[in-house]
Amino acid sequence: MTSVGLVVQARMGSTRLPGKVLRPVGHLTLLGHVIGRLSQLPQRWPVVVATSTDARDDAIVAWCRQADVATFRGSEHDVLDRYLQCARTWDFEHVVRLTADNPFTDVPELERLVQLHLDGGFDYTHSFGMMPLGVGTEVISRSALERSHVEGLQPHHREHVNEYIQEQPELFRIGVLDIPANKRAPNLRLTVDTEEDWRRADALARQARGRWLETQEAIALCSSSA
Repeated sequence: MTSVGLVVQARMGSTRLPGKVLRPVGHLTLLGHVIGRLSQLPQRWPVVVATSTDARDDAIVAWCRQADVATFRGSEHDVLDRYLQCARTWDFEHVVRLTADNPFTDVPELERLVQLHLDGGFDYTHSFGMMPLGVGTEVISRSALERSHVEGLQPHHREHVNEYIQEQPELFRIGVLDIPANKRAPNLRLTVDTEEDWRRADALARQARGRWLETQEAIALCSSSA
């Protein structure tokens, strides 16, 4: 059986918004939004929060324990190694990479992305560049992670996980998900990296009143308030 795992990288040591992953956005923490959205997937793919061994990230592990979410701990700065060791530990053949600062992941497009990745036999498949920033995701095969780990030795390869693949596309079979026109807004930020991002995400979450906003709804709300 093909093993797919959803791995959410999270840490408390953000330089611009320290502790943001456990900061409230509407009625949930930022990490709570990410995990809650993934629970909407019809497939029961395992979800693992991959954090670091830094003591500051004990709070993330405690939150996950309360929420009954699995965790993995690895290097804080060598995120590529953290992902590979997590995939090996859980025996994932394909890893969906998510980050805890993106509370508006488009779950239907994530599901289509994984299907495209598996059907096409790709090493790396993504949905970046069309939807708002922070809404798209990516899938990386374990063999691509293994190769990146051996050959991607520059600091940015280790920090950003996918950059060796993006810099050496001739070495990998890469798929790109086409996105419906009503979900396209590549200039809109729906990630949370600054105070302005947080205010936008918090306002959207409050307007949703406990629902999971669809991407086209978020785009429309941001357009009407611009």
